[in-house]
Amino acid sequence: MNENSLFDLTGKVALVTGSSRGIGKSIVERMAQHGAKVVVSSRKADACDAVTAAINARYPGHAVTIPCNISHKDQLQALVDKTRAHFGKIDVLVCNAAVNPYAGSMADCPDDAFDKIMASNVRSNVWLANMVIPEMKARKDGAIIIVSSIGGLRGSPILGAYCISKAADFQLARNIAVEYGPYNIRANAIAPGLIRTDFARYLWENPDILKRATDTAPLKRIGEPDEIAGLAVMLASRAGAFMTGQALVADGGQTIS
Repeated sequence: MNENSLFDLTGKVALVTGSSRGIGKSIVERMAQHGAKVVVSSRKADACDAVTAAINARYPGHAVTIPCNISHKDQLQALVDKTRAHFGKIDVLVCNAAVNPYAGSMADCPDDAFDKIMASNVRSNVWLANMVIPEMKARKDGAIIIVSSIGGLRGSPILGAYCISKAADFQLARNIAVEYGPYNIRANAIAPGLIRTDFARYLWENPDILKRATDTAPLKRIGEPDEIAGLAVMLASRAGAFMTGQALVADGGQTIS
């Protein structure tokens, strides 16, 4: 490890879900740039392979593809097992993958859509954290990062169920931080505002929603995926060593104005 760099991740292994595109893709790219070995994971192997190949072209041997559907516990366990088999350990877990199959009034949200949102955005993160914590506990070192959303801080007339799941993610980070802090395991959440991703395309391509999100925000624009990645690097590195149980908001100032 480079002692001169607060942000050096040399020797660390980072497992990042939902990392074939958007915020997750930027996180694996930036973590690899800072020295980490990274696992690129999403449901589609071919999409992951493209990201893995690009990283390995710049930093040979630093990335591996391990596909996984986060809604299946057995696939999550396989993801963890294969990561350990390939890289030997897991130092950093980034729970980034999420779903939102419904937009509209909470009163009209189908039960199966609500269940899917809570299962993928909350329960899968609980499962995955519980799978990696034992080795972090034994090593007395580890960082868990949950990509939440400013939706978890505010009510919404169209994203109610999603916002509930993201509020739960803040609490999950706090609970892990309190329970495992004595073992030097840190857990934090990142709360992006509206970011230019495929996941949020239906929001930022809607002129009315885009106007509402940017008109009152001090920076007057939406964010880019790479503008979230730096926060993950910080939380995983020595720079974030004294931060735990927190929600870091990166939203161009939308929530403060």
